[in-house]
Amino acid sequence: MAPTHIDVTHAAGRYSVLVGSGLLGRLDTLLAEHRLVSDTVVVSCPPVWRAHGPALGPVLGGHPPLLIPDGERAKALATVAKLYEGFVARKAERSTVVIAVGGGVVGDAAGFAAATYLRGLRVVQVPTTLLAQVDSAIGGKTGVNLAAGKNLVGAFHAPSLVVCDPAVLSPLPRREFRAGLYEAIKYGVIASRSLFDHLTGSLTAIVARDEAVLTPLIGECCRIKAEVVMADEHEHGQRRILNFGHTVGHALEAITKYRRFRHGEAVGFGMLAAATLSHTRGEFPAADLEALRDVITHMGPLPATTDLKVSEALDAILLDKKVAAGTLHFVLPTQIGATRIATDITRKELTAALRSIGLR
Repeated sequence: MAPTHIDVTHAAGRYSVLVGSGLLGRLDTLLAEHRLVSDTVVVSCPPVWRAHGPALGPVLGGHPPLLIPDGERAKALATVAKLYEGFVARKAERSTVVIAVGGGVVGDAAGFAAATYLRGLRVVQVPTTLLAQVDSAIGGKTGVNLAAGKNLVGAFHAPSLVVCDPAVLSPLPRREFRAGLYEAIKYGVIASRSLFDHLTGSLTAIVARDEAVLTPLIGECCRIKAEVVMADEHEHGQRRILNFGHTVGHALEAITKYRRFRHGEAVGFGMLAAATLSHTRGEFPAADLEALRDVITHMGPLPATTDLKVSEALDAILLDKKVAAGTLHFVLPTQIGATRIATDITRKELTAALRSIGLR
């Protein structure tokens, strides 16, 4: 079956997002087809490389990959500094192509290193987690975390190619796979009732990683994100809807020092908090709130929040990059399939929303 092909235009040109089973084994051919034949530097992490490295020999150029630690805590400036050292050792030039093979942490760190080394190297994103395939690999956002908050240092740097192969998701631990589904739910809530209904109606097959169901789901999420990104590349307006659930989610990650939650799990809590806030305002129907709660509940257990303090989460929210000129831009769902950006969220409302997901 021919892969799904989505073209994404941006200020400096365009790139393709390819979605299809078996693409990883054809990566060298795909690079040639997209005129990305050059010296390459492959960036990955140990568990991903153990699982998928044997298929990537043809793109290594005779050199070992640069491996960074696994996990959210590796998404840091120190990791990027190590990648710079690796680029120097490999004598990377402006023509070098950086190939990021891994989940969101690898994609964000390698993408940021590529964006800033020699003022910009081309990067190919090869996401190996569901979360990265449906979300973080597309759109050109790169960056790392600081202790104070998530993604506070970064750059917009569009990839030259994104290759999503659903077959590589089979070895993912169940929790890691499930974390990516929260981002897929997000796309349904912000842009597509039909996607939301398809996901909820096919959840058993999706969790079982049935490629016949999973592949079109990934493709539709990629299509939605591409449309939003093309309309607002640098997040001045419409692209902010992609942050649904992320304001609270990022705060939960920051106050637990990126050790407790998978990113998607934190977003799951964040979506529930935002939806509850919107419902309390009379803007989100009770039936839609119940449907969102139901699918998140049925996906499996989430980490505990009852020991976390509302005050600490509020402090983290106010440091979020979605605060502009002292004003928080908060994404509220108005129905499944539609959202709006609110700039009048009060501290009292945020407190109640945080308490609704268990914070004290």
